[in-house]
Amino acid sequence: MGYPSVERRRALAAAALGRASGVPGPDPADGGPLRAVVGEVLDVSPHLITIETPSGAEERLVIAPWATAWHGAELAPADLPIGAMVLMRALRDGRVVERIWADTTRITGTILSIQGRKDLTVELDCGPHRGHRTVVVPYRSSGRLQVRHPKFEPGYLFDAIGVRRDGASLALLPATSQPPYPARSVPPPSPAYKQARIAGTVTWSDTFDEEERGAAYPMLERADTGCTQTGVSCAGLPYLSVGSLLQVRNVCSNRSSNVPVVACGCVAGRFCDRCVECDTSPRGRIAELSPSSYVELGGELVKGCFNAQIGLG
Repeated sequence: MGYPSVERRRALAAAALGRASGVPGPDPADGGPLRAVVGEVLDVSPHLITIETPSGAEERLVIAPWATAWHGAELAPADLPIGAMVLMRALRDGRVVERIWADTTRITGTILSIQGRKDLTVELDCGPHRGHRTVVVPYRSSGRLQVRHPKFEPGYLFDAIGVRRDGASLALLPATSQPPYPARSVPPPSPAYKQARIAGTVTWSDTFDEEERGAAYPMLERADTGCTQTGVSCAGLPYLSVGSLLQVRNVCSNRSSNVPVVACGCVAGRFCDRCVECDTSPRGRIAELSPSSYVELGGELVKGCFNAQIGLG
């Protein structure tokens, strides 16, 4: 995912604007950093987990006594299946695991069709960069999903969290409440006033590379991205270019990080919704993070969002 030469773009932009180029990564003032660790489970016990990272390296990490795991439901870390792909949040220089998500996926887009009577098969348009995607809504999860998706019909937005199993994506939990309007009818932004930081909702997407740190941003220049659907948001965001640094602050965890804009967030820009984690955010998704960036800011994958403020890094 993303565009080439992000670092070069950022350096050139800083030189043109006459300011120092920001440095990606967490704010050192936030205390002990959180580290996201990705890999395939090779072995696991109540106290240790061994994984193979995407680069082929083997890592062995300690599981904290209070650690929890999610694999479609909450379970003990020792019960994770061998071969599962996990994303772990780790402390103490990334060696002690406190939270594990296994085979977790997020499915976000516009509903194209729905088939089935019990288990439902939903086809989604996930935007020009992500194409079409098919997701299965198991019967046992359909009630919970449809409560948060009252317009469960073609033309409306869909956003769910689930697991990858046997080559299929299963939608198990609603990520957020569905906006009440069709996907093509995003409300216009409120009048914008110059402000140092903008508040709204930050979410995550699994369409980034496995270990990538970065953000998809709704208001990118169309010529910069080659996407005719960008530039839509109800949040009153400024236009940026690929390579810009966003200062993202998780209001809930009080953690901040400089995150590079690496992709177009045209699908995220169509959600004029709110996040209700720790407080109620203003309407509008202001950024969509890679899972690693999201977790390192203290986000919980199964909760789907956190209240945030963004500025320029």
